[in-house]
Amino acid sequence: MIPQILRVIFILIEVVVLFNLLIIVHELGHFLAARWRGLFIEGFGVWFGKPIWKKTLNGVQYSLGSIPFGGFVKLPQLAPMDIIEGTADVDRERLPKISALDKIIVAIAGPIFSLLLALVFACVVWVVGHPSNESDTTTVIGYVPTNSPAAKAGLLAGDKILEVDNQRVLKFSGMTDSVIWNVVRSEGATIPFKIERAGQIMDFSVEPYKAETRGWRRKSVRQVMISPAQTPIIDTVIPGSPAAAAGLHHGDVVRGVNGTPIYSPAAVGDYVESHRDQPIKLQVLREGQLLEPTLQPKVLDPKDNAPRLGIWWDADGRMSVAHPSPIEQVYKSISGTLNTLGAVASPNSDVKLQHMSGPVGIARVYYILFQSDRGWQLALWFSVILNVNLSILNMLPIPVLDGGHIVLAIIESIRRKPVNIRILEFVQTGCAVVIIGYMAYVSFFDIGDWFGKDANTPKPERAATEATPAP
Repeated sequence: MIPQILRVIFILIEVVVLFNLLIIVHELGHFLAARWRGLFIEGFGVWFGKPIWKKTLNGVQYSLGSIPFGGFVKLPQLAPMDIIEGTADVDRERLPKISALDKIIVAIAGPIFSLLLALVFACVVWVVGHPSNESDTTTVIGYVPTNSPAAKAGLLAGDKILEVDNQRVLKFSGMTDSVIWNVVRSEGATIPFKIERAGQIMDFSVEPYKAETRGWRRKSVRQVMISPAQTPIIDTVIPGSPAAAAGLHHGDVVRGVNGTPIYSPAAVGDYVESHRDQPIKLQVLREGQLLEPTLQPKVLDPKDNAPRLGIWWDADGRMSVAHPSPIEQVYKSISGTLNTLGAVASPNSDVKLQHMSGPVGIARVYYILFQSDRGWQLALWFSVILNVNLSILNMLPIPVLDGGHIVLAIIESIRRKPVNIRILEFVQTGCAVVIIGYMAYVSFFDIGDWFGKDANTPKPERAATEATPAP
């Protein structure tokens, strides 16, 4: 119990360190640009809240806050940020005027530093690699549930998807060129699918499904209820089960059931349930040899009352280590962020502002990634995406954000005089309240994602995407 608690604490420390690094580097960009351009810097702080340490050097107050989240640089010669950074201790009216170009340089330095950090992380990922599962490299359908939209349209396990919604797809999941994203992003009453089956190109039209959600859950987006092909690898065999009696063990690969090819562990469970009292002959690969044991399913749990083989599947299937180039990583991150913004902006899209994530959701992703055996590799890979995301979102022309400062500087250069400070205070405060309110809004859903999971324990032979529990 104690080692598990220590592991959780260590993971949380890792999350805090990496998450804070992203924000502090962004703020450091503003700080260094302000020093270069000769702006008055009131303070540079790591973390918020009441300072537990502070020191003034060369007129700049450096501080360490008591709330371990983010950082800030106080630049009173830019638009006022009192609601976020606290009231300035200097009279802005008495400070020297700075040019619009200086304001633009200082504002854009933060996003540039975020991009540079993304590039640094991308170079590290290029060298050490990151774990990649089969959904990252395939568009072959592994499992089609009975009565799902895909099944009703005629899609089958083993079909290779070429296009979704008239867009080429190269992988199953992800934000660019993927099956799942093109389904979510589609807007028509039906979604065109182009697939390859037994060497023939075929077209299908699938009517998407949206689940009903309520309470703290985000509204469902479109889905056609298919999952990618994944090698069915046995992780654990339950003692006393039919699988144990047949001599199956960890590492065995199930290729077929009663001569029917299997492309996903979930398909095995479906086959067993639809042939409840019949013996099942498996086609199993073990160290290059084909075995064909026959198993008689039986009820293993009276509460479940369904016949099982007694197999826990490897949740990840066959894993590999990918080494994408830094340019490829950054490009895909930019494309993914722009795709998301485009989806949110479209009035006919199912992707809404509530589907974005705030600090709680991002911390949750980091926490999940760090639980993996190769957590640091995954976290660095995700940090590339997050830094690019932080850079692009901060360039949106919204007051309080860096893009808003740039817009105000451009307006100032056109008018040849600064915007009235009172108007700026009103606009900045209003926008800050809206952004803080939005953060609270998405955090409500982020918390729902973290604590609103189905409490039911997954059954053996079911969805391979579930984390593998102990038997």
